[in-house]
Amino acid sequence: MSHPALAAGRAAVITGAASGIGLATALRMAGMGLKVAIADLPGPALDAAAAAVAKAAKGGRDDVLAVPTDVAKIEDVRRLRELAFNTFGDIAFVMNNAGIEATAGAYDDYAGWQRTLSVNLWGVINGAHEFAPALIAQKKPALIINTGSKQGITTPPGNTAYNVSKAGVKVTTEALAHALRNEPGCQVSAHLLIPGFVFTGMTARGRTEKPADAWTPEQTVDFMLASLARGDFYILCPDGAVTRDMDERRMEWAANDIIQNRPALSRWHPDYKDAFEAFMKAPRGR
Repeated sequence: MSHPALAAGRAAVITGAASGIGLATALRMAGMGLKVAIADLPGPALDAAAAAVAKAAKGGRDDVLAVPTDVAKIEDVRRLRELAFNTFGDIAFVMNNAGIEATAGAYDDYAGWQRTLSVNLWGVINGAHEFAPALIAQKKPALIINTGSKQGITTPPGNTAYNVSKAGVKVTTEALAHALRNEPGCQVSAHLLIPGFVFTGMTARGRTEKPADAWTPEQTVDFMLASLARGDFYILCPDGAVTRDMDERRMEWAANDIIQNRPALSRWHPDYKDAFEAFMKAPRGR
């Protein structure tokens, strides 16, 4: 089964589509008979992705639009929207997926902070502002998928700027889903994709072979489509090492830092090491 919006002949728009989850999604959409607009920074990767998607598309290159786009710039995202609608006319699926990884900490790498937030968070905000009103106006079923991260929920220490950007994506997507749900006659829904460990160019870090515990982008897309067919908002993906139960426990512990007035990020606090390990092993329903 698939979501009713994903009908052959309609179109999908995907940012960050030159590689990883974005490219895997573009290929899957093309294989399902949708026309596809792929967006990423200009260069050989975008050109190669367009060629690959054209091979999978029913109409070949005529069903594929490659748009060089910096999602941090609202004018680029506006141009993407205009070109996609002018070329295909009927958009069923928008995936705000473009993202970068940085190592900016709590008080260092100011430039890294700015770039990470401009792409990971403002890219999603720009996508929502440009596409949501246009999708609503179609008066047809449509989907907006924003790619978040578990790091935006459990916020582990170290990569603060990335965590903040993805926490912002979570909040933005929750608010978008609520707003769409309360828009009279609206047939558009928003969903938050929360990948697990996925082997992509961003996560490879010099490795050429997929680690055993990592999922492929294609597995992630399979899980996303099944979740969309069920109507899930939070598309919380497991991987080879982390089960949904483990994710739920980690998120529960993080929320309980506030409720129980523990030190911030107590999961990584030496005074709480044993307590956290016991919590992860305890039977549920305690």
